Amino acid sequence: MKTIPRIIEEQVQRWQIMQKEGKEEKEGISIVTLSREPGSGGRILAGKLADKLGIDIFHQEVINEIARSADVSEKLLETLDERGLSILEDWISSLVYDRHLWPDEYLQHLMKVIGTIGKHGRAVVVGRGANFVLPLEKRFSVRIVAPQSWRIQNVSKEFDISVEEAKRRVMRTESDRRAFIRKYFNADIADPTNYDMVINTATLNVDDAVNVISSALGLVECVFVG
Repeated sequence: MKTIPRIIEEQVQRWQIMQKEGKEEKEGISIVTLSREPGSGGRILAGKLADKLGIDIFHQEVINEIARSADVSEKLLETLDERGLSILEDWISSLVYDRHLWPDEYLQHLMKVIGTIGKHGRAVVVGRGANFVLPLEKRFSVRIVAPQSWRIQNVSKEFDISVEEAKRRVMRTESDRRAFIRKYFNADIADPTNYDMVINTATLNVDDAVNVISSALGLVECVFVG
C-alpha cells in the first residue's frame, strides 16, 4: 500500500505534467463527490466508480492530510495557473459568503485543497464536505446510505468484531461526520437536498450502484463520460 505522502507526491507530479502540457479545463461536470454512511459500502463503491470512469480518487484521509499541512496545501496550489487560482479564490469567497462561514486555518486549507482538485477535475472525492465546496456546475454529488442495522452487520463482518462493538463504531463515526459538516459548513449531512443522487446499498448492490451513477453522469454534461 502506498503511503499518503507518496500518493500526494505522485498526484502533484501528474498535475504538474498536465500544466506544462497546457491542457485546458473543459466545461461541464468534472468531479463526483461521494458522501457515505459508515458501513454502507461507500468506500468500495467510490473505488469501483473511479476505475470504471478511468479517473483519480481522493479518499478523506488523503484530503485531510493535505489540509493539515500548510506546505503540502501550498504545493497543490502551485499546480494551478493564475486563472485557476483566481477562479478558486472566487469559489471560496462565494462559499464563505453564501454559508456565512468563519473559516479557521484548517477550513481555509481544506477549501483550497478540494478546490484545487475541482479545478483539475476528473476525480471522485470521498467525504470532507466536498459537495459543499465545489460549485454545482462542476460536481455531481452522491450520498450512499443504508439502514443502520444493515450497516452494523456489515461492519461486524468486515472487521470481525461483535455486533455491539460494530454498533458503537457506526454510531460514533456517524456522529463525528455529522458534527464535522455542521461545524465547518453549517449544513446537515443527511439532508437529501444537498445531493444530486441518494442510493440505498441495502436495496441496490455496489456494482449496480456504480452502473446507476455512471448512467446518470451520461445524462448530464460530464467531461469523463462518452
